[in-house]
Amino acid sequence: MNEMGKSRRKRKDRWGNRMALIGITFVVFSLAVIVTIEGASLKEKELEYQYRLQNLQAQVDKEQSRAKELEEYRVYVQTKQYVEEVAKQKLGLVKPDEILLKPSQKK
Repeated sequence: MNEMGKSRRKRKDRWGNRMALIGITFVVFSLAVIVTIEGASLKEKELEYQYRLQNLQAQVDKEQSRAKELEEYRVYVQTKQYVEEVAKQKLGLVKPDEILLKPSQKK
């Protein structure tokens, strides 16, 4: 009887070991699947962020170009040439030695 109890215990231990091995294998396989899925998701996000970075860099370059143009315009606005040009165009002013010719209006 004692020997029969040992053989039952051995079978029970083997069965328990197999179940533990199956359980561990299932957990490892599940983790591998989850890591693969999350890796694909992260790659997709990385591509999206690279696209956004390119767009933002293009906007930065555009704004830097615009800032340079505005700085050049600011310098031009402070010149005497600009003041004279605006006075002629908007106010109709002329220099004392200039003659202003206006086209005649035909009826």
